[in-house]
Amino acid sequence: MRTYDFTPLYRATVGFDRMADLLDRVATNDAGAGYPPYNIEKTDEDAYRISIAVAGFTGDELTVEARQNALVVAAKKADDGTKRTYLHRGIATRAFERTFQLADHVQVTGARHENGMLHIELERQVPEALKPRRIAIAGDTSQAQAIEAEATETVEA
Repeated sequence: MRTYDFTPLYRATVGFDRMADLLDRVATNDAGAGYPPYNIEKTDEDAYRISIAVAGFTGDELTVEARQNALVVAAKKADDGTKRTYLHRGIATRAFERTFQLADHVQVTGARHENGMLHIELERQVPEALKPRRIAIAGDTSQAQAIEAEATETVEA
């Protein structure tokens, strides 16, 4: 197994510690990272969907929580008190907590549970202040002064 040391990144940059932490977290492979299985799909230019297979769980046993730049999905099977003897148990209903790191300005817009799948809708909502805007290029200053002079003359008249 390879391990990566991101210490030089901390020493050489300022303000990128969140990205270094994310890289460190991705590099360390969590045990049980394959449960439950999930898909991440891009549904539009700024829209995404995370689909998680949650067979055996009811909607009441699932929680979806949006934290700062993170989406936490957790499930815990309620104990119904029934004693069961399985000959084969292929449907895992063990408790889980899965965290997805979200980019800046990505918001959870909804979640639905149907047919053993949990679908979480996300959308990137970039504020107007951060969107690109066209800047007018000023031309010859003598032309601008002439236009301003004409405007003042018409106001005075």
